[in-house]
Amino acid sequence: MDNKYLPLIEEFLPTLLPCEDCTEKNVVKSVKYSLLAPGKRLRPTLLLAFCDVCGGDVAAALPYACAVEMIHSYSLIHDDLPCMDDDDLRRGKPSNHIVFGESTALLAGDALQALAYEAMLNDKALEKTGLNGAKAAGILAKASGLLGMVGGQIIDLETEGSNPSLETISEMYFKKTGQLIKAPCLMGCVLANADEEKIKAAEIYADKIGLAFQIIDDILDIISDTETLGKPVGSDIENQKVNYVTVLGIDESRKIVDNLTKEAVEALNIFDSNTKFLKDLALELAKRIR
Repeated sequence: MDNKYLPLIEEFLPTLLPCEDCTEKNVVKSVKYSLLAPGKRLRPTLLLAFCDVCGGDVAAALPYACAVEMIHSYSLIHDDLPCMDDDDLRRGKPSNHIVFGESTALLAGDALQALAYEAMLNDKALEKTGLNGAKAAGILAKASGLLGMVGGQIIDLETEGSNPSLETISEMYFKKTGQLIKAPCLMGCVLANADEEKIKAAEIYADKIGLAFQIIDDILDIISDTETLGKPVGSDIENQKVNYVTVLGIDESRKIVDNLTKEAVEALNIFDSNTKFLKDLALELAKRIR
């Protein structure tokens, strides 16, 4: 599907980065290597799409959309480290720590996290968004923190080699993956000064596609290949991780994805404006092959 927001993101993202002509050039290069690598840009797209559908200023929302991508990129760098998932490939290229070393990769992730808040909370960004900009930054902070993405990651690490319940697996998915999908949806609504009814609908949509997204990841980890995904496959089995597919099987997992996607699309009916892009996006994510 045609993503009209993607060119805006790709053009704006590099403007938030410092030049490489500095003493810290190695870590700047490390940051750029991961942040500017070709990707789906799903999370910033969701932010801009919800801001748009709620009648907000898409241009003013761009720093916040790019900040979400920075947080996502930092999480991928850290996920690939030997102390975490120990993956050597990301988006079809060697992982950050393979190219720049573990220490620099660690610092690049740290730098991206700080840079995300610098992008959202500088005078220029807040001049356009005001208190809503600060609220949006708060949403991202909570979603990526202890009881959000980081919390989901520790659940993931601590359940390796065990037999967690489907309830625990779902909690891990809602936090590790879902929170950074829900946050941009809510941020887009907040930046557009949407009412509570629309924010709630965005939350439902995000929760449904977030869980579906992770279940599809489980399926692809079994049926796909490294060349297609751009990252190693079979890692869940190798790391003795229990997931939806190992518990329910592929067919039942796909049925759950279909139901979640249907519920996500239905949640958009509350919006007055055209939600075709968001509906099509949910349907496309459910059928993705990478």
